[in-house]
Amino acid sequence: MAKRLFDIFFSLLGVLILLPFYLIIAILIKRDSPGNVIFKQKRVGKNGHEFHVYKFRTMVVDAENKGMKITVGRDPRITNLGHFLRKYKLDELPQIFNVLFGSMSFVGPRPEVKEYIDEYPEAVRKEVLSVKPGITDNASIEFREESNILSRSPDPRKTYIEDILPVKQRYYLDYVRDRSLLGDVKIIIKTIWEVAR
Repeated sequence: MAKRLFDIFFSLLGVLILLPFYLIIAILIKRDSPGNVIFKQKRVGKNGHEFHVYKFRTMVVDAENKGMKITVGRDPRITNLGHFLRKYKLDELPQIFNVLFGSMSFVGPRPEVKEYIDEYPEAVRKEVLSVKPGITDNASIEFREESNILSRSPDPRKTYIEDILPVKQRYYLDYVRDRSLLGDVKIIIKTIWEVAR
């Protein structure tokens, strides 16, 4: 209950504070490339229920049908503005609405598409999906340069599934088993520091 109240209060506050930035980014996206301002994608949430995660669009229209569901290095599908938004995690800002509506929390395991959730061992999948997914967590901080890591692989999808995903799962399990409101605050502060740095 405390976590949900925390999420509601700070997501409302965030929406009010960030509204001018939302408008500026929306205008820049429309000027940069054709397509919608908001990109939504089905992800797997708590207890396996699917939901739409919201982001500012950073790729060309219909990008999912033009390549993998992960981005690699200077992916040609990413727009000029998209590279900037991704670098500073500004594309993630609309997920505050996911938090406000209750499909996500500020902190928790990052939500995956079903294709990658299906790669989880059953016991791990059940435990990770026992909590709401989050905007940030320790795995997100650890793999903040994930796209660049994958760009050095001859088979990015295989590298993601076999090398990166198991490490992320360990972070997710650690969070689920030892989560607390104070721990969430520490992760949020750590995330802001890493983005600013």
